[in-house]
Amino acid sequence: MEIKTVQTKNDILKALDDVKDPEIPTISIVDLGIVTGIEVSEDNFVSVRLTPTFSGCPALKIMESMVKERIEKLDVAGYEVITNFDTQWNTNMITEKGREALKKHGLAPPEHFSELVQIEMLEKVKCPHCGSRNTLLKSPFGPTLCRSLHYCSDCLNAFEQFKPVS
Repeated sequence: MEIKTVQTKNDILKALDDVKDPEIPTISIVDLGIVTGIEVSEDNFVSVRLTPTFSGCPALKIMESMVKERIEKLDVAGYEVITNFDTQWNTNMITEKGREALKKHGLAPPEHFSELVQIEMLEKVKCPHCGSRNTLLKSPFGPTLCRSLHYCSDCLNAFEQFKPVS
């Protein structure tokens, strides 16, 4: 197989922007911050490093497969997709575009933080539907490890928050 185009890191990043989180299809894995490394060798071999949001993430194998499928469509000599925890993922790694995508999905995005995450960060969460902070934490345990349950007293909607993780 003859390689016609040498890919750049930005080419790979742009291609991976098409790969959506299987549980939250409005956000790409790039904007979620789980693509923690991309290397392209001189001979056009691509290495992609993923760091899952949680060690027990049920969507991890699906995301790895989706990344492989997307890279196979590119003009590369070969590729590898490595999942590891060399970089500790945290919710500050979610891009602004990703935070908007979470809201579009009906999830309150986590607030940026500079210190340790405290349980108080789950209180008075901004409602993704109306923007009010007149909200109640119903349960810190949502349908998945990364979500908590809330209720907005203004627009009367229940919603989930993507929990802050440090």
